[in-house]
Amino acid sequence: MKERFANKSVIVTGGAGGIGTAICHRFAAEGAHVWIVDANAEGCEALAASINAEGGSAECCIVDLADGAAIRAFVAGLDAAGHRIDVVCNNAGVMRRGPLMELSEADWALSFRINLDAIFHMAQAVIPVMQRQGGGAIVNTASQWGLFPAPGHIAYNTTKAAVVAFTRCLARDYAPDRIRVNAVAPGEVRTPMLETNLTRTGRSLDDLNALVPFGRIGEPEEIAALIAFLASDEAEYMCGSVVEITGAQAVA
Repeated sequence: MKERFANKSVIVTGGAGGIGTAICHRFAAEGAHVWIVDANAEGCEALAASINAEGGSAECCIVDLADGAAIRAFVAGLDAAGHRIDVVCNNAGVMRRGPLMELSEADWALSFRINLDAIFHMAQAVIPVMQRQGGGAIVNTASQWGLFPAPGHIAYNTTKAAVVAFTRCLARDYAPDRIRVNAVAPGEVRTPMLETNLTRTGRSLDDLNALVPFGRIGEPEEIAALIAFLASDEAEYMCGSVVEITGAQAVA
C-alpha cells in the first residue's frame, strides 16, 4: 500500500470502535503515526499494541469525548510537545434509538455531546494548530441517515444532519487556510454495534444484505478507505464534500 501519510500525524476519535479500528489500521498501514482517541481504555490499548506489533505507529489516548475540556487538553498537550496534527478523523458516535416520545432527555443530550459537540471542541482546538502548519485535513463521520432520516432514530438522525451542516460551514470558513473539511455518510456497515442490534431485533445479516442493491452492506475497511482518500493529497480539491457510501441502498 502506498505510504500517503508517511511522517504525518493523524487523530482518530472513537478509534477503538468498529469503523474506528479500521480507520486506525488504514492510516498506520499508509505510514501515519496514529493517535487513537477513545474512552475505552482496554480496547484502545489493545489496538495500539496490535498496530505497533504489525510495524505501524500508534499511541492510545484515553479521552472522554463527552468532556470538551478533556478534548481541548488533549490537543493542547500534543501541541505543547511539538507534534504536528495533519489529519483529524472525527469518527466517534453513539446511537440512541426511539421516536421523540420514547426518547429520554439524557439520551438526547448524550447524542449531541458525542456526535456533534465533540467535533466542535476538537475543531476549535486543532484549527489554530493547522493554521500555523499551513493546512490540514478534517474528515467527519456523518451518516446516510443525516441526509435521509430513518424512522425511529430522531436523536441520531438530527445530530448526523448537524454534522453535515457543520462540515460544510467549517469547510467554507477555513478553506482559505488550506484546511480541507469533508465528511463521509455511510449506510449500514457491519460493525459490532450493528451485530448487537441484529440480535436485539431478531433480524439477520442476510435480511440487511437483501435491502442493498449492491448485494451486501458495507465493511468498516471500505469506509476507512474512503476516509483515507479524503484526507490524502489525492483529494486536494475536495473541500466541503459529503460523500455517501451505501452500495446504492435506500433508507429503510
